[in-house]
Amino acid sequence: MDDLIRIPCVMMRGGTSKGPFFLSRDLPVDPEERDRLLLEIMGSGHPLQIDGIGGGNPLSSKVAIVGPSSHPEADVDYLFAQVKVLEQSVDTAPNCGNMLSAVGPFAIEAGLIAAEVGETLIRVHNVNTGKIIEARVRTPDGHMVYQGEAQIDGVPGTAAPVYLAFRNAIGAKTGKLLPTGHAVDRVLDVDATLVDGATPLVVLRACDFGFTGSEPAALLDSNSAFMTRLESVRREAGRMMGLGDVSQSVLPKPLLIGPSLGHGDLAVRYFTPASCHTALATTGAVSLGLAATIPTSLVGEHFPNMTLPVSLAWEHPTGLLRVRIEKAQGDNSPTVSVMRTSRRLFEGAALVRKRDPMVANYRVASK
Repeated sequence: MDDLIRIPCVMMRGGTSKGPFFLSRDLPVDPEERDRLLLEIMGSGHPLQIDGIGGGNPLSSKVAIVGPSSHPEADVDYLFAQVKVLEQSVDTAPNCGNMLSAVGPFAIEAGLIAAEVGETLIRVHNVNTGKIIEARVRTPDGHMVYQGEAQIDGVPGTAAPVYLAFRNAIGAKTGKLLPTGHAVDRVLDVDATLVDGATPLVVLRACDFGFTGSEPAALLDSNSAFMTRLESVRREAGRMMGLGDVSQSVLPKPLLIGPSLGHGDLAVRYFTPASCHTALATTGAVSLGLAATIPTSLVGEHFPNMTLPVSLAWEHPTGLLRVRIEKAQGDNSPTVSVMRTSRRLFEGAALVRKRDPMVANYRVASK
C-alpha cells in the first residue's frame, strides 16, 4: 500500500452515536489539514459516504480526538468533530455527550489513564466548550469491561453503564444560561427559550408548529415547509444568542417539546439541525434539564413545583433519556447527570491517500 497512509483508530459506539476515535498525536496539528484528513476518512460529499467509513447519517459521522489533558483539573482532552455527510466541512463548535461516554473507556485502553479497581473516575476536558465532565466507568480488577446490565433506549441489548456528570455546564458557548437575559423570547413569529447549557438550544413548543412533540422523526423530516421554517427560526435565534451567522454551523440546536404520552415527563424532538434525531443528544438532554430549573421558561412551566434533587425522563422517538438534577456541592448551581453505555467496535487504521506535501504532517503507523 505504497500510496496509502495508515492512521490508527478505534471505532466506538458512545450512547446512541458512533464513530472513529483517534489519539491526538496521530493527526495533523494544523486544524485545516486535520479537517481535510477527516473528510477523506469519513467519505463526506456522498450521501452514503461510500468512499469512507462514515455511516451516511449525522449520528454515525462523528469523530472523537483524545489526548493528554491541557487543563490542570482534567485527566484527558476530548475534541469532538461533527463531519458533515454531504458538505465538505467539519464542525468543532459543539460537544457530543453521546460520544463523550466512550472517551473514558478509550483513554483507559489507550494507556492515557490508569484504571482503578472497581470503578474509575475520568475528568474529561471538552476542548470544544472548555467544560469538564466527570465520567465514571466500571473497571473490575483494574480493567475495562463493556458487558453489563445497563440499557438505554435507542441501542439494542445491554452494556456496562457509564455515568456522566455535567458540572458547571452553564454557558458552553455564550457563558450564560440565558444568553438574551430572558426566559422566553419572541423569535420571528414564535415563542422560544434560548438556553445555553451543555449545548445551545432553541426550545420551541411543538403546538406552535402544528405538532404534538411525539411525531416520528421521519414524519418531521419529510415536512419540507416545517423544516424550512424551523431553520429560519434557528438562524434568527443564533443571532439573538450572540452566535452570529449560524447558517454554516450546527449550533444552536432546535428542539420541540410537548406533553408526555405518559411514559416520561416531557415529549422531545431534537434536531441535528438538518434532521430530527432518532433519539436525543446527551448534551441536549442536559441543557433541557437546566432549562427545567427556570420556572418561567417554556420547559419550566411544565414543572411549576419542582424542587432539587429531581429525576426527569425525556421522551424521544425511540424511548426515554433520564437525567438527574441536583445542587452541586458547595454552591447552588445545578448539576445534571446522565447514564449512557459504550462499546468498542473495531480496532485498526483508517487509510488515506498519500499526498505531498501534506504527507509529512501525518504520523505513519508501522504496518
